[in-house]
Amino acid sequence: MKPRSLNTVEFAKAIADETRQKIMTICCCELLSVNDIVAKINVAQPTVSHHLKILKTAGLVRSERRGKQVLYTLHQERMVEGCCQVAENFAPEHPVELVD
Repeated sequence: MKPRSLNTVEFAKAIADETRQKIMTICCCELLSVNDIVAKINVAQPTVSHHLKILKTAGLVRSERRGKQVLYTLHQERMVEGCCQVAENFAPEHPVELVD
């Protein structure tokens, strides 16, 4: 399946919010439920769900259903892709080179 193209405006809007940045930070390397995220950042569940929807629409979080729970994690490859695309769009004289 071909990944959907990246909209840099959508990407920038998604990462611009402080609460979403907190969610991305804690979801970076683990699968977390909405309740786990609520407990870690002390924000109301509807607010967390709203921000997760924005991040998911932008392709920045992945979700996985386990029983009745949905677990979320940061889509790290998409984050790198978005940052690189923004850099290439606005600083074309400074090519981005990824190293492993």
